[in-house]
Amino acid sequence: MHALKQPAAEDAAQAAPSSVVPHPATLRPPAQPKASPPPSAALRQWRAAQLKSRLLSVSLWLISLSALFAVWYFGTKYRIDFYIRFNNIPAPAEVFAKLLEVNRSEKFITNVGISVRRILSGFGIAMMIAIPLGLLIGRYRAARDLLMPIAEVLRPIPAIAWVPMSIMLWPTNEVSIVYITFLGSFFPILLNTVHGVTGFDPVLIRAARCLGAGEGRLFWNVILPGALPHIFTGLAVGMGVAWVSLIAAEMISGQFGVGYFTWEAYSLVNYAEIALGMITIGVLGLACSGAIQMVGTLLMPWSSYAAAGRKDA
Repeated sequence: MHALKQPAAEDAAQAAPSSVVPHPATLRPPAQPKASPPPSAALRQWRAAQLKSRLLSVSLWLISLSALFAVWYFGTKYRIDFYIRFNNIPAPAEVFAKLLEVNRSEKFITNVGISVRRILSGFGIAMMIAIPLGLLIGRYRAARDLLMPIAEVLRPIPAIAWVPMSIMLWPTNEVSIVYITFLGSFFPILLNTVHGVTGFDPVLIRAARCLGAGEGRLFWNVILPGALPHIFTGLAVGMGVAWVSLIAAEMISGQFGVGYFTWEAYSLVNYAEIALGMITIGVLGLACSGAIQMVGTLLMPWSSYAAAGRKDA
């Protein structure tokens, strides 16, 4: 029996696969990871992507504004009267001629300057009060319970409804108009600041505490930078509401300003000046919003870089 099993064992050993040594020509070196570009090359790539994105944004802006201008031009040229009536709407050439006419006198420039001064005063006061107050309300529960009920009661009241009350509260019309502008921008800034603080990641606060940060450094180095995107969102929204409130107040109780200029043109049935006043309000509002966005980009350089990285990914 032993003699019979031995050949079978030898046959099994011969049939067993042996370790095969590959030919040297078939050997390949392991794949090396792709080397990341140097920081200077990455920076150049990021700048090129930013420039391309900005050029695309400018092109889309021009296309959008050109489409709006084309609707205005052809609607007034052919006097379209199909539900929307362009019969009495002034043509772009008439508004441009009126712009040249009003610029020969100081009245229009004075009205624009007064409106800009009022918007900067009311918005600036609202910003200086609403941002610190929003940080306190968002950070401390006691401040939230004490101050938020007042804000929630006053917030639904439209700024235009404050016109009679503000005339009785303040000694002059100028102060009352600035106050209405302040109210229009105050609540959007306040609520967005509160949301930016309450929505902050508590892990970052605990990490700062573990590193020995006091309450002052915690506010300045952690909470405020984290809440800045929400704060600038509130500033942009507040600026738009401030312009709405200002124009309404100037139309009702003002004697100067772009709103008063537009309302006076309506009373005198001067259609070209009405359109000029509206365009002036739009341009001024766009300039203010662009200034806020520019300041936000300077204070938060990391935000645009992160957004570009997420888009490229």
